[in-house]
This record gives sequence, C-alpha cells and structure tokens, in this order.
Amino acid sequence: MNTIIDTDYNFPGQQSVYKGKVRAVYAIDTEVLVMIATDRLSAFDVVMPKGIPYKGQILNQIATKMMKATADIVPNWLIDTPDPNVAVGHLCTPFKVEMVIRGYMSGHAAREYKAGKRILCGVAMPEGLKENDPFPSPIITPSTKAENGDHDEDISREEILKQGIVTEEDYLVLEEYTRKLFQRGTEIAAERGLILVDTKYEFGKTKEGKIVLIDEIHTPDSSRYFYTEGYKERQQNGESQKQLSKEFVRQWLISNGFQGKEGQQIPEMTDEYITSVSERYIELYENITGESFHKADVSAIATRIEANIVEYLKR
Repeated sequence: MNTIIDTDYNFPGQQSVYKGKVRAVYAIDTEVLVMIATDRLSAFDVVMPKGIPYKGQILNQIATKMMKATADIVPNWLIDTPDPNVAVGHLCTPFKVEMVIRGYMSGHAAREYKAGKRILCGVAMPEGLKENDPFPSPIITPSTKAENGDHDEDISREEILKQGIVTEEDYLVLEEYTRKLFQRGTEIAAERGLILVDTKYEFGKTKEGKIVLIDEIHTPDSSRYFYTEGYKERQQNGESQKQLSKEFVRQWLISNGFQGKEGQQIPEMTDEYITSVSERYIELYENITGESFHKADVSAIATRIEANIVEYLKR
C-alpha cells in the first residue's frame, strides 16, 4: 500500500523540523511553516505501525476547506496548499494547550462520567445525563499539548492561568475563538445532516503577536460527528449513535484489548482492515464536505510531495 509514514526531507531554507503523531512541520527561513499530513494513524496517543491510504490527503483537504470557511470569524495561519497532503502557513509560536469543546456527553467525557466524575477540567457536568446527550450548553475542557508522543492531560482553566501556561488576556481570546469556531462548525455540519459533537482547536501567535488558528480543524481525527437523522430515536431507545469520527478505530482497538496502556500490545491490522479504514475515511470526507473525494496519485507519494514543496518554495 502506497502511504507516507515518515518524512525525511531537507528543503531550501529549512531551519527545523517537528514531527507530531500525524503531521511533520518544517520551518522555512523563519517565515513560513510547511505542514505535511502523513498517513499515520494515532489512537490513545499511540501511533499505529501501518499507515492508512489517503488519510493524510483527507485530513489536509478537510482542514484547509474548514479554515477557508471560518476565516471571516477567526484568523488562521494558512497561506496555500501546494500538494494534497501539504499546507503552508505563517510561522507561529503554538500555545501549549489544546482547546477542546464539547456539545455532547460523549467519548472521553462519557467515560469519565461513567466512572462517577461530575467535574471535567474544572467544569461541572449535570446529573442525569445519558451517554451522547447534549450538554445544556457547550463546555470547554482544555488539555495540555503533549510533546514527544506523551499523553495529553486534562487541565482546568484555573490551572492553566495558575501555571502561567497562557496569560489571562490571551486565554480569553482562545475561549472566544473556540466558541465562535464551534458555532460555525455546528452550522456547517447541520447543512450536511450532521451533528458536531465535540472537537479540538489549536492556536498560535504570529511574530506580530496576532493569535491565529493553526493545525487542523473539524476533521474526523480532531472531531466527533453524529448523523442528525435518527439521533433522537437512538437516544430514546438507548442505542449507540451512528458516528463519523475516528471513534470506530478506538472501539476496534478496545475490542481487541488495546487502550494504549502499559504492557498492552497493538493488535495486528490486516491489509483488509486497513483498506476498510481507508474507505471509512473517504466516507467521512464526502459526508463532512458534501463533495466527492478524488484520490491523488500515490504511486510515488513521497517524491510527489517533495517536488511540489520545492517548486512552491522556489516561487
């Protein structure tokens, strides 16, 4: 399977490179960042050993579409997309928190709720909720931005300010932008017959001191979606919701005895299973964007990406 798992490029003017769980970020001439979305698959903060065909293209194209669809309400880092897997943007200093916002009691919040917790990141969750019920209003539950593959950790607004991770002035902007983006994302999802359940946003500061949205936005890796049709009936009947997110991968791993805990082995991902995950990501793309997915030429994907970036940097 032709996938891009790792990148080992040396571009003209390259100053540094940072490799996250899924993306590789190259700093060029202290001016721009080149972000490459690989086909790596991460779950429970662990990178799976095999890549998923077209996953990087899907994530990059959803993110860039959503950046353009929200640029009128929140500024972002994006300049151009010279390759299906690549975004180029302004060099920013990232904030060391991820702004997670939840409209529904699902995923991590539901797991904490089932364990008896009613406070998440300093925010109260009401009694009497069932899994996948809506919160009275969306709640912001930040997490620390882990480095080098460590686990992200829940953190409260009060602790962020107390530790000086973000100043109060900047944090108020992050909260405002997070709520605006979630509202717009909710509206976009509704047009597609979807419910934006929860998502996370990352922000950075430009050299000029402007706070902007960075990284990905409203992708199936960073967000959870339900189908609007049948949502109420499933809740009333106590049934699982039909989801558009990476949760199907997490559930497969859980059913095969893996949750990223020490001593657990990653289950084997057969070619058949990897193909099914790729097809699911394409389904996610088409549902989220309302457009058909066009597969890029992946016969020499690493060479294609390098050539397109070098050509762009020359211009």
